[in-house]
Amino acid sequence: MENIQQQLINAKKAQQSISSLSDEGKQNLINSLAVLIKAQSEQIITENLKDLEKMPASDPKRDRLLLNESRILDLASSLNDVALLPDPTNKVLSEYTLANGLFIQKKTVPLGVVGVIYESRPNVTIDVAALCIRSGNVCLLRGGQDAYHTNLFIVSLIQRVLVEQGLDKNVVQQLPADRKYILDILQAEKYIDVIIPRGSNQLIEYVRKNSLVPVIETGAGVCHTYIEKTANLTEAAAIVVNAKVSRPSVCNALDTVVVDSAIAEPFLHILAPLLSQHQVELFADEHSFSILSSLNYPMVNQASTEDFGREFLDFKCSVKIVEGLDEALEHIAQFSSKHSEAIISEDPAKSERFLNEVDAAVVYLNASTRFTDGQVFGLGAEIGISTQKLHARGPFALEKLVTEKWVVRGEGQVR
Repeated sequence: MENIQQQLINAKKAQQSISSLSDEGKQNLINSLAVLIKAQSEQIITENLKDLEKMPASDPKRDRLLLNESRILDLASSLNDVALLPDPTNKVLSEYTLANGLFIQKKTVPLGVVGVIYESRPNVTIDVAALCIRSGNVCLLRGGQDAYHTNLFIVSLIQRVLVEQGLDKNVVQQLPADRKYILDILQAEKYIDVIIPRGSNQLIEYVRKNSLVPVIETGAGVCHTYIEKTANLTEAAAIVVNAKVSRPSVCNALDTVVVDSAIAEPFLHILAPLLSQHQVELFADEHSFSILSSLNYPMVNQASTEDFGREFLDFKCSVKIVEGLDEALEHIAQFSSKHSEAIISEDPAKSERFLNEVDAAVVYLNASTRFTDGQVFGLGAEIGISTQKLHARGPFALEKLVTEKWVVRGEGQVR
């Protein structure tokens, strides 16, 4: 603890600096950061290359790690979007006067010191910092070793803007990436108000089991798309391809295609050549393996039980054929991580049943699971997709970085 204790103390002290900043001040700070991020894009790319050089080209996490000019401009634009969002703090949720004259208000206040533990996604560094600043929170960032140089430079830019605006630079800090400090972070309940893990199931499980600090999970995404027998098969194939290949390394990418047996053969005839173009490796149950083999699909394997409920994060996907909606619902209930689930159907009754009965943070009808994203949903940037049910569920964005506080005004009343 000694190695990070001063950082934790500094974070607690920095709360006053950011929580007292005006709405306009927060907006100016974030917009200034957007300007600096664009101005320093060349150096960000240089630092990012140092990290990319350490990662094999075949590693699916490489796409998450990559920052190019286009992505940096998107990040700057996202910062401007966050600045435009309404300040979620100091909102009066209710107010009333008791018979004894006490005036009671319930209002929103910042969470305090937010610790975020994440893996090889340097965009998270900017997103989390902006969201915490906008909501008056201090943030402690523990990114992975994979993005060490990128994160270090980005945090230096954020701290530069904080100092230029007359604020405590410790409002945003990068904690050591060395794994030996994770337990110290998780047990710093005197200094950190909430921990948010973002990454693999292994990371989230470790945080959940070892943290003394309250945890808000942003879960791994094991996402299914069920092709019901009334679906428009051409449209369904296009949705599946988008959900799988548009960016396979992210949590809202498709992992399992669930197909009604009544349309399995014609649907796979349409889907197979489309997935083959992207060299998607398939892990197929017995029925779908037979169909795909007859189509000479080049990369098909017989699925094992472990291939269902698996988050691939790569150009890989499992296929399951079911006998109708009931079996589809059973399969999804068994293997879902409760992130994002979709049905492709033209049957209104079955569609509504799916939307109502599937237990997930986000459910879709006739659309790709790739839309699960705070920015896409109009929430600005996000910290992650929460799959739990307490405090936040779904895109965990600005509106959820607050808690409640009761303010009671009296005139000498005693009980």
